[in-house]
Amino acid sequence: MRSPDLPAPRRGPALTAAGAAVLLGSIDAYVLVSVLVDMIGDLDIPANHLERATPLVTGYLLGYIAGMPLLGRVSDRFGRRIVIHVCLAAFAIGSVISAVSLDLAPLVAGRALQGLAGGALLPVTMALAADLFAAERRAVVLGWIGAAQELGAVLGPLAGAGIAAVVGWRGIFWINVPLAVLAALAVHFALPRDTARREGRIDFLGGALLAVALGLFTIGLYNPEPEDAVLPPWGPVAIVAGAVVLALFVLQQRRSAVRLLEPDGVKWRPYAAVLAASAAAGAVLMVTLVDTQLLAQTLLGLDSAGGALLLMWFLVGLPLGAVAGGALASRYGERVPALAGFATAALAYVWIADAVPHIALGLGLAGAALGLTVAPLSSAALRVVPEDRHGTAAALAVVARMMGMLIGVAALTSWSLHRFQESTADLDTPLPFGISESVFLSRQEAYLEAIDRALAAQYADVFTAAAFICLAGAVASAALPGRVRVTSAV
Repeated sequence: MRSPDLPAPRRGPALTAAGAAVLLGSIDAYVLVSVLVDMIGDLDIPANHLERATPLVTGYLLGYIAGMPLLGRVSDRFGRRIVIHVCLAAFAIGSVISAVSLDLAPLVAGRALQGLAGGALLPVTMALAADLFAAERRAVVLGWIGAAQELGAVLGPLAGAGIAAVVGWRGIFWINVPLAVLAALAVHFALPRDTARREGRIDFLGGALLAVALGLFTIGLYNPEPEDAVLPPWGPVAIVAGAVVLALFVLQQRRSAVRLLEPDGVKWRPYAAVLAASAAAGAVLMVTLVDTQLLAQTLLGLDSAGGALLLMWFLVGLPLGAVAGGALASRYGERVPALAGFATAALAYVWIADAVPHIALGLGLAGAALGLTVAPLSSAALRVVPEDRHGTAAALAVVARMMGMLIGVAALTSWSLHRFQESTADLDTPLPFGISESVFLSRQEAYLEAIDRALAAQYADVFTAAAFICLAGAVASAALPGRVRVTSAV
């Protein structure tokens, strides 16, 4: 719903304020990466039971994914500013809970509340862009919002390490409180008052069912030890339960007079293409984040810092590509840059698969190419649904991306590790008994070379599969809208 009471010169500051809130939530998604070992030490989690710290990650993911569709719909009904305010307040409360927690359970609860609030900020801000800008200018704005979201992956680990080095890991959470307050003040003065109320009721039952289903899928797909199995021990049960709840959600949506996303006026073919392409982008993104680190610390022999520096090529490319994708989508429509982004990413992953272990430039190209798809997919999701459902539509597109991330990393990483174990099952570990030192050293060198070849083949398989997923994303992108017709609207 367009905000007529906000003059054009103030729309930029309004989106800047909301984008700052998105960046805050995005940074917090990655901020614990560099301090997780310190945290589990303070929480008295044994070093040989690091899997007990998994809820610190899954708790945030659970909140991030589960609440998006319902909160997106709430923003459609009651307005964007009030929902952003509530989310920032909840984010600050979750940060305080996390900061003062002495045990794992309340810390996980605080992280889940942070995830719930931080996750909703992105689709609500995307919907705000649709409120403030006409379709022909919207993609550029969404490109900057996407860049803020992707920039969190770059700044998060750096911010976490820097803050923890000065004031300890609890300071990471304390600093969120004044930052959330500043963001709330900026939003309050920059965004228009939510005077107009959207018509229609909110499907709280459908939102709750979908939240439970997505939460169960998140728990079932996130595996802290993928080298042992594709899914965690509790995975099959959680996924089956999620499927049952999802079936109940579908049944409820078919029979209910009030639906989470009302179908009238939705152009389902391009919107389904958005969801499919978003899932593909999410799968490739997460596989790259995980397997680049694994490759760096196994095949390349780098430490965690070296792996992070290698991954930085990819992470820096993402926000740069997001900005470029917004500009291209504004000029040529969503279809062209999304197709170009996925196709270029496919070529980049073929390059990476063939160039293992010399992959830095390929990672940079892959990041920029995937970034190129961010704004077109966001813009298309908003363009093909009525204005009064922009929040819900944006949220479901982000959820599709996140579920693609979970499914992709669960399937590809575990499959590749299984392939590695198969290829090395017949290798005999050389032992220095009953043979001369020179013979032992020769056998050891041959053994290590065989291991390196198996690792290189494993990662080549993963990145080749990523290339095929990108091609699937390109196929889906062919159904996205073309060039926007310029109107007199601003």
